[in-house]
Amino acid sequence: MSSRIAVLGLGYVGCVSAACLARLGYRVTGVDRDEFKVRSVNEGCAPFYEPGLEEIVRDTVARGRFDAAISLAEGMADADVAFICVGTPSEKNGSLGLEQLRRVVGEIEALLPHRDKPLLLVVRSTVFPGTCEEHIIRPLRRFPGIRVVANPEFLREGSAIADFMEPSLLVAGSDDAAAAECVAALYRPLNVPPCIVSLRAAEMIKYACNAFHAMKIAFANEIGTVCESLEMDAAEVMSALCEDRKLNISPAYLKPGFAFGGSCLPKDLRALAHRASRLDLKLPLLEATLPSNQEHLHRAIDLLLDLPARRLGVLGLAFKENTDDLRESPVVALLEQLIGKGREVRVFDPHIQLDAIYGSNRNFILQQIPHIGRLLDARLEDTLGWADHLVIAQKPDDGMRAQIESSGLPVRSLIGAALPDADGFLSRRR
Repeated sequence: MSSRIAVLGLGYVGCVSAACLARLGYRVTGVDRDEFKVRSVNEGCAPFYEPGLEEIVRDTVARGRFDAAISLAEGMADADVAFICVGTPSEKNGSLGLEQLRRVVGEIEALLPHRDKPLLLVVRSTVFPGTCEEHIIRPLRRFPGIRVVANPEFLREGSAIADFMEPSLLVAGSDDAAAAECVAALYRPLNVPPCIVSLRAAEMIKYACNAFHAMKIAFANEIGTVCESLEMDAAEVMSALCEDRKLNISPAYLKPGFAFGGSCLPKDLRALAHRASRLDLKLPLLEATLPSNQEHLHRAIDLLLDLPARRLGVLGLAFKENTDDLRESPVVALLEQLIGKGREVRVFDPHIQLDAIYGSNRNFILQQIPHIGRLLDARLEDTLGWADHLVIAQKPDDGMRAQIESSGLPVRSLIGAALPDADGFLSRRR
């Protein structure tokens, strides 16, 4: 392993990363302005307690693979790769504190005119999407040998060594795919398939993961609170929930798209929130779910109202594909708004025949849009031949997809990548 690595910052992330990279066989120099941290490492001691770190530092220092320096110039003198692991703490207003990042980038910039070989800059610090572009790539762009990759860490204090050596997720992101592959290759001894993504996606993935983890904890605590108030065993409920690896603990429902609807999710969320209020419980996360869904619907409506088209064809009326259930379908609410704002609308749904639906399903749609019968087309080609723009609100089958592609109509998808060339609701492409 010929790569020489500099790790800039010897805090929890930096020191663990440096020691573990040295354990993998790389020659690593850690750089920090804190003399205590530098002295500790050079003496073969961990500068803070983390299970297993002391032994790795002692071993890798003894083998000549790991040392530390106060001087950035000294630490980066022979480095092929520099990991930026400085802190990005919260400011008082919640924004990201980038003072340490700007400082180290400024120091790197001052060294580059005297450097005669390429440098791969790897950002381990948690930074918001766009930070690498604005605060690293932009000030260093006049140096052609610099490549930048975001490589977010997923290290938990108390189990950081295990998290590094047996990672649950390995992300390398750059707008230079070869650079991202180079960083991923550094972790090859761990035998973990990397996620090679764009630069901004790599920056955002760390936030998405942490937000998801926080939401899971809050969700479990709120469900536990309700269970406790009802004198139930919360552990029994959540243990059963976790047994479902198809829908609950899985990728299901984790694809950005349109608002949810149907006869179950909205109803049961309302019932749970109402019962909690009767128990004098505040459940902010669960109570915010329906308003969050409503805001997502409003964003879709605003986006469609901005389209330069008077005649909008809509594919899908039920709350999802392969059903004729119209109850609380977000498409129905969307149509109401579009019609109210003066848009002409026609709808095709392969499973909706107004004469065939009955009961609460029929009552719901006729109450919401009494003239729905005049808007429904019996054939997709009728909708495509009439519309100026097509809105995809449920996943088309292969036959419908071929018809849509051959129609030449501009398409806006509300459900993600329904068609290769369709503008997605969440992509905001114009």
